[in-house]
Amino acid sequence: MALFRSGLLVLTTPLASLAPRLAPILTSAARLVNRTLYVHLQPGMSLEGPAQPQSSPVQATFEVLDFITHLYADAGMHTNLDIRILLTNIQTKSTFLPPPASSVQNLAHPPEVVLTDFQTLDGSQYNPVKQQLERYATSCYSCSPQLSSVLLYPNYEHGELPVEPRDDPLPSTIRPSYPMARSPKKPMRGYRRGALGGTFDRLHNAHKVLLSVACVLAQEQLVVGVADKDLLKSKLLPELLQPYAERVEHLSEFLVDIKPSLTFDIIPLLDPYGPAGSDPSLEFLVVSEETYRGGMAVNRFRLENGLEELALYQIQLLKDLNHKENEEDKVSSSSLRQRMLGTLLRPPHKRPEVPPGLYVIGLTGISGSGKSSISQRLKGLGAFVIDSDKLGHRAYAPGGPAYQPVVETFGTDILHKDGTINRKILGSRVFGNKKQLKMLTDIMWPIIAKLAREEMDLAVTEGKHVCVIEAAVLLEAGWQNMVHEVWTVVIPETEAVRRIVERDGLSEAAAQSRLQSQMSGQQFVDQSHVVLSTLWEPQVTQRQVEEAWALLQKRIC
Repeated sequence: MALFRSGLLVLTTPLASLAPRLAPILTSAARLVNRTLYVHLQPGMSLEGPAQPQSSPVQATFEVLDFITHLYADAGMHTNLDIRILLTNIQTKSTFLPPPASSVQNLAHPPEVVLTDFQTLDGSQYNPVKQQLERYATSCYSCSPQLSSVLLYPNYEHGELPVEPRDDPLPSTIRPSYPMARSPKKPMRGYRRGALGGTFDRLHNAHKVLLSVACVLAQEQLVVGVADKDLLKSKLLPELLQPYAERVEHLSEFLVDIKPSLTFDIIPLLDPYGPAGSDPSLEFLVVSEETYRGGMAVNRFRLENGLEELALYQIQLLKDLNHKENEEDKVSSSSLRQRMLGTLLRPPHKRPEVPPGLYVIGLTGISGSGKSSISQRLKGLGAFVIDSDKLGHRAYAPGGPAYQPVVETFGTDILHKDGTINRKILGSRVFGNKKQLKMLTDIMWPIIAKLAREEMDLAVTEGKHVCVIEAAVLLEAGWQNMVHEVWTVVIPETEAVRRIVERDGLSEAAAQSRLQSQMSGQQFVDQSHVVLSTLWEPQVTQRQVEEAWALLQKRIC
């Protein structure tokens, strides 16, 4: 059971020997810290000498950057931890900047405990060593006034690890563009200003690698482009992207934490080139394996416009060892958004007016999103399903509660010869006419809501505990006021158009017009408790619904 919300891990083992020990060290740290774990690299430091140890510069080399990548890769096993490697003491070979002044660095989450891999010979929590550790930590960073300290003694699974440094270097994870030679031990050059870009949704460890490399290389300013608007349209599940301001807030806190000496210029990225294509003061660009071609395109664009090329640093993608069959095999925000499907995004509503013992779900989404498919799967799991379209048909039928008011309002020319309401004629009458549409919805929506409540009573009679109201207009009609949770089914608009054309025989233009008359997927999601998607194969949808159902049962039991 973790005891502390934030911690500082001081690593003192030489990097070559430390790499194979990282996983057990992080596992030990994760037992003590449950939110933010800062990591400070000070290889070779001893805590047993008479003198108080001081923070000393660590030369930035490719070996150091590979180690940082390796650490963030291992951190993927601890999804509850926000791990941040501090870079203030990691310095490049640079002649144009004075050495940083020695001062205590503020951290967004002051550590409540300081941990270290430094070990005493007898394997104890030797008090003088702990005191040295605490003094060292507080001389470098702002810590909690009640700072605790722990010497970690990880359980190394493979027995005694070698004390001597490894001869073989860590796998290469960073590739500079020609003509720079890559030598693990060679000091890296620094640059005054550089850039990188990305979506930075739900800041994860692969983002942190890119940002850390860029922060090590930059000596004065780092320009960070954050994708927005048109650049988000092609993203998977864009409705679940964090808002731009929220992404920038998390990004800014991380950057200021890891290297506060830099000036950060975080700007919206609205085109593929961004400032990297036009800013003559920039000297380098950090890209991933995926975006390397984009970096090359930026350099071609710069040359075409009389600017010098940027030094490109290509970062290897981090593998996601826990990815599911329909997810990418790399660490990605897309996979994180997929894992949100079926989970509770905000607290449920309390609905005392709903029949006792019945929990009501409002299932909604744009036309073609797959609401009926989801509702039938929920029915198979034991839910009582109310189809609002069928209630509408019942209300329109001769003798139904809406028949006479609709005929009186819109005239007898909307009737078939047999006296039933011709819904196509009625639909054409109100489509595109807000006044006429409001007249119709003012009649229909209260009636359908009343019929739905009667169905809820029937669900209770049948002994059902979960009731699902499937309704495209759930939110527009205000019916969310009679459900505990709103569940929205999302799908890309292009896929929705394809399904509507195939299902209803409409032209693409007519299908697009139908969608434009509805709320957007984003508007639905903004008011939803749970989001689902039918974008993938049926078995993926089924598993998604089953997981959402299982989580629902835990909430209502």
